[in-house]
Amino acid sequence: MKTLLKSQILRSFWILRLHHRWFHRHNRLLGSPIFAQYEAQSQGEQQLPEYFNFASDVLDKWSQIEKDGKRPSNPALWWINGRGGEVRWSFEELGFLSRKVANILSNQCGLCRGDRVLVILPRIPEWWLVTVACIRTGIVLIPGTSQLTAKDIQYRLQASKAKCIVTTDALAPAVDSIAGSCDFLQTKLVVSEGKRGGWLNFNELCKEAPDSHACVRTKIHDPMVIYFTSGTTGAPKMAEHSQGSLGFRPIANKRYWLELTPADIMWSTADTGWVVASLGSVFEPWVLGTCVFIHSLHQIESTIILNTLSRFPITAMMGAPTLFRMLAQSDLTSYKFMSLQYCLSGGEPLNPEVMEQWKNMTGLHIFDLYGQTETGMICAVKKGMKIKPGSMGKACAPYQIEIIDEEANVLPPGKEGEIGIRVKPQRPLGFFSHYVDNPEKTAATERGDFYVTGDRGMMDKDGYVWFIGRADDIINSAGYRIGPFEIESALLEHPAVAEAAAVSSPDPLRGEVVKAFVVLSAAYTLRDKAKLTLQLQEHVKKVTAPYKYPRKMEFVQELPKTITGKIRRNELRNKEWGRV
Repeated sequence: MKTLLKSQILRSFWILRLHHRWFHRHNRLLGSPIFAQYEAQSQGEQQLPEYFNFASDVLDKWSQIEKDGKRPSNPALWWINGRGGEVRWSFEELGFLSRKVANILSNQCGLCRGDRVLVILPRIPEWWLVTVACIRTGIVLIPGTSQLTAKDIQYRLQASKAKCIVTTDALAPAVDSIAGSCDFLQTKLVVSEGKRGGWLNFNELCKEAPDSHACVRTKIHDPMVIYFTSGTTGAPKMAEHSQGSLGFRPIANKRYWLELTPADIMWSTADTGWVVASLGSVFEPWVLGTCVFIHSLHQIESTIILNTLSRFPITAMMGAPTLFRMLAQSDLTSYKFMSLQYCLSGGEPLNPEVMEQWKNMTGLHIFDLYGQTETGMICAVKKGMKIKPGSMGKACAPYQIEIIDEEANVLPPGKEGEIGIRVKPQRPLGFFSHYVDNPEKTAATERGDFYVTGDRGMMDKDGYVWFIGRADDIINSAGYRIGPFEIESALLEHPAVAEAAAVSSPDPLRGEVVKAFVVLSAAYTLRDKAKLTLQLQEHVKKVTAPYKYPRKMEFVQELPKTITGKIRRNELRNKEWGRV
């Protein structure tokens, strides 16, 4: 398989612009084929089909629509590497190539339906091929980020009992160093131009693999993907999702958070190891027939993001709050986004001041999202909704969200509590099935009639949800309960501050106080630490309730973060309290 094609950026741009115009003229033809076949399941009380497979029931349907001439050959996947390499596949080509990979997994790798495969690939087209191939074969995909260490890989292989691993030359030595301790591992598959001892070569096998493959008939609740949770608290757990929870939810609940059509080109910058990548660059956009755009993003830098948005007809972009905070500090006067219309942010709440900066600089709103590995999207600010800066929006269908107390009682609007999702009498579609081999942890996610997110928040009278902090991030100072997000947002309003994290710190008088870790903006030079500390403290007192101001402050070069860009407040908190 030829992986890289010669880049024709200008030609690609104008072809996609023409397709974009065609789509809008013929919009009445679009989007309905996938929804129509399941329309009955979306009416009244949700009745789910017994059988469903995302590859055969969604991707192959779009491929047939292309063959019937009812959809122009707009890419299903458009990938660039930033160095001239480019791949553009239609749904038909995606089907052709993924069937080849399905045969490799079943034949040379010896995998059967229900077996597990750990896939650690960066943002390269092969990740999408392996993902679709696993769905076709009923093999359970376990995505992993390319930043995993040998120890991380060992833990995942041992815990999951995966029989196969797929990765690149970069991580193959790390895998070899621990493979001997992984009893269930049988096959190693490397995506590489060269050969490696003890490994099957993906590229070579693809050249010879047959393109005929019969998709397995999976039930809607059959396992499809296992995600290792981000591990911000404790060891990562294995959250198992089904064909239905990820693949059918966007069909049963039309555009429940993502408002796109086949006219759009969607770019999600998420790492392939996390659920956001699947939501933003596989299941949601492809149900809608949208083109998925991918940049290899060896490094996430402002200039790379801005140049890409300027040079390609990307209409929708989804990124972590860290990305938008970074872009908001850039000079955008030399960039023109000719096609960008729709910006989404998820992973953790986006500070209102960053939203305002981005709106002033680009004229575009940022639509905030809130979700978890176990649940997919929970809340969203959708197009057409009133934007309340700082709010995560309203509940995503089919979820019913309530703010609950420690006894699972529903709290009234304006009261702080824990964000819960009603799971009784019927568990709604979208939830993970369970934590694999961990029934205790699975059971611990429920309290009364609710799944508890572990996040604290409040809901206003209009149903908008406001994030306060992780339950274990709440600071209790002299009887006052203080959430870190409001403090961090207040600090970010000051021009000297680029990033901030607020945690509890021990205090002999108050028990604990607020301590802020601050990263200064590039344009600011620290001359007098004590003076700036006082200025920032006074600033917070004016922006929010005075008792919330950070009594301690430390200036740092960077904040510890998870691979998805979430601030590791627990790491900072443990440092403050002398815990390892």
